Amino acid sequence: MPSLTYRLLLAVLKMKGLKKDFSQDPVDFIKIRKEDIHTPKGRFYRQKNVTHFSVLNSKITAIDSDEKSSPLLIYVHGGAFISGPSSIHWDTVKTLSQQTNATVWLCDYPKAPENTIDVMAQNIDAIYESALKVHSVSQIILIGDSVGGTLITTLVQRLIAQSLPIPQKIVLISPVMDASLTNSQIAAIDKVDPMLSRKGILSSKKMCAGDYALKDPIISPLYGDFDGFPATLLLLAEHDIMYPDGKIAYQKLKTAKVAVTLIEGDRMPHIWPILPVMKEAKIALKQIVDYINN
Repeated sequence: MPSLTYRLLLAVLKMKGLKKDFSQDPVDFIKIRKEDIHTPKGRFYRQKNVTHFSVLNSKITAIDSDEKSSPLLIYVHGGAFISGPSSIHWDTVKTLSQQTNATVWLCDYPKAPENTIDVMAQNIDAIYESALKVHSVSQIILIGDSVGGTLITTLVQRLIAQSLPIPQKIVLISPVMDASLTNSQIAAIDKVDPMLSRKGILSSKKMCAGDYALKDPIISPLYGDFDGFPATLLLLAEHDIMYPDGKIAYQKLKTAKVAVTLIEGDRMPHIWPILPVMKEAKIALKQIVDYINN
């Protein structure tokens, strides 16, 4: 059975009205952005080994490891392409820095509707290219939650298509694999999803797509190629409208003979491993840490 902390988190989510916010069309991106934190506070982020720099229109916060020749963990946050990073992303990056021997970059990239998916893709490509200048490709690990997982997956697809070096491994937390949200199974899950609703999420994807069709691989990696992918840790939540498309992506990864590991959150909500308070989140985040360290 889900823990008491799980039920507490659901109560908090209901009180904050996140599901209601994502049930609007058009989605109120200005309201949702009120949770954004672009410059983190606190003692940890005032340390001398935390630096900031820019790549194109993205702000990178780098937390250097004390170890020489440490791996580089590039974190691409979620937020439906319209918001973020928020406190949960900064808390997650802090934990990853403390519990791995990796240098960690958090990527604060341009958002919709002011920017479209092609601009975001250009920024993610440029960030990866910058990483290759200071780290060998065998040291680079990519991790993303929600649309951060989308951006990582499409990046890898572009790298493979262009015969460019791919990262050592990737971690995808509740990735959005199909921006069109046309999977017939989504409607039933929408009724139990405590965070997201198809109407608002689809609105945000339309804001981001620009001139691209919603099923174009640049925004919907489910329709791209998975052959040649690096080792992948895929975390999917059962009470998440992204779950059905995530399962299809898992099957495509297996068919492509990718070394993919699947972790499913029983009755868990979207991006559950990085949510606060929950016992189940702490367990899942520990599994991610172990995957990175191994």
